[in-house]
Amino acid sequence: MEYFVIIIGAVFVNNIVLAQFLGICPYLGVSARVSTSIGMSGAVMFVMTLATLVTFLIFNYILVPLDITYLQTISYILVVASLVQMVEIILKKVSPALYQALGIFLPLIVTNCAILGVTILAVREDHGFHLLEAVVFAIGHALGFALTIILFAGIREHLDMMDVPKGMRGAPAALVVAGILALAFMGFAGLV
Repeated sequence: MEYFVIIIGAVFVNNIVLAQFLGICPYLGVSARVSTSIGMSGAVMFVMTLATLVTFLIFNYILVPLDITYLQTISYILVVASLVQMVEIILKKVSPALYQALGIFLPLIVTNCAILGVTILAVREDHGFHLLEAVVFAIGHALGFALTIILFAGIREHLDMMDVPKGMRGAPAALVVAGILALAFMGFAGLV
């Protein structure tokens, strides 16, 4: 039951994009098509989960025992950068079309503050997470990211087919929709 609460809280109540406003760059940049949003969601889920697992172990078994926790952010960025490089190499080999579609946004996962934010939040003392709970926390936030970016992409694709006033086409309409989605997700705050 505790893992279920962690996932529901991460996906709906503390959604990394719509409640904590982290990861906005890929959210707005890659969400023009559902297909690219699904690809980005998979890449973010892989990197976020693995990065949380690795950084949790680094923090608890290297940084804390050696009393060098001040190197937390630097070590986390190195882990995330390595994982993104791995994802980029794999995508280039396995799915060149998705690799092309994601374009510059794939390397930008390294600077995606959602991933760094989740890895830092997973080791915070006030959460008191153990390793499995931290991984579930990361999976929940990755699912929340996926839900929001795919939902947003679907709405944007639908808007492209609608008769939207000229001044609202493109970015203005997308930002209004993003704001409405954020308001909708704020309604989940009473769940957990």
